[in-house]
Amino acid sequence: SATDHATDCPPAPIDSAPALQIDSALGAPDRGFLWRIRKDGRDAYLYGTVHIGKAAWRTPGPRVAQALAASDTLALELDPLDPDVLRRLQLGVAARPERTLPAALAQRIERLARAECLAPLALSGVIPEIQIAALLGLQARRDGLHSTFGVDTLLARWGHAKRVMVVSLETPELQLRAMQNLPPPPEPTSPTSPTAPAAPTAAAGPELHRSIAHALDAIETGRARPLLARIAQIWENGDLAGLQNYAAWCECMDSAPQRAETRRSLDARNPALADAIAALHARGQHVFAAVGSLHLIGSLGLPALLAQRGFQIERLSADAP
Repeated sequence: SATDHATDCPPAPIDSAPALQIDSALGAPDRGFLWRIRKDGRDAYLYGTVHIGKAAWRTPGPRVAQALAASDTLALELDPLDPDVLRRLQLGVAARPERTLPAALAQRIERLARAECLAPLALSGVIPEIQIAALLGLQARRDGLHSTFGVDTLLARWGHAKRVMVVSLETPELQLRAMQNLPPPPEPTSPTSPTAPAAPTAAAGPELHRSIAHALDAIETGRARPLLARIAQIWENGDLAGLQNYAAWCECMDSAPQRAETRRSLDARNPALADAIAALHARGQHVFAAVGSLHLIGSLGLPALLAQRGFQIERLSADAP
């Protein structure tokens, strides 16, 4: 279990702003999950990523490098380098009185923060879901996994440096509402409606408290860290069977609320992601779409949904001819 005083600190990444290095890709292995998707005689690519990564992942394999070189549009869930996206995310994750946790849960978060060498109140400025994500990210650093090397972030830095078009497939508000189990924002009712809806709000009720307590249990008992390492290993190996078996080992499908939370964060977002990719392709752009790998599995995953939208789907694996 977590101690009140850390005896060692998770190592920080050496490179604080790395980008993908496709010029040296020939000597690197292909990692992750890559599909060629084809419609109207034109190719696009769909790539499954992970949001934390290792320094070695800065260099992609040749198939990913070739796909990027053939593309003029990089489509991410959210562009993490877009100032407007960052502003809206910061607004949405800011701590709010109506989502304050009970003292017992807040104290558990403070103890875990100290164990990861954070000041006791370092996480108090953000909503509970982000506090949990931060704790998980700090634990992952002990296994050489850093958000700095998250594949989406590496891709975004590469895209902006190469001056390809980098676009967001979603809005920050939709991602935050899915995270917080809130209904979708209302559609704009007039041309003067704001393009960035106000931060989502909802009272912190028993469902949130149960979800946070469950996450804290997993962190405190040491169950969470190996799960992060496992999904990173599955991604590194391009192990599609392991990814497709996620529900059997993720410890995230053991109760009705957990299953609903998983569906809300993955399956429920996929139709809009598929529509956004299809719309970019229909405009004649050569799209490299990169989204979290868990959006790619099952009958509601993006390959299946894009096939329904008329795309031919071909998995490009490391051992394919």
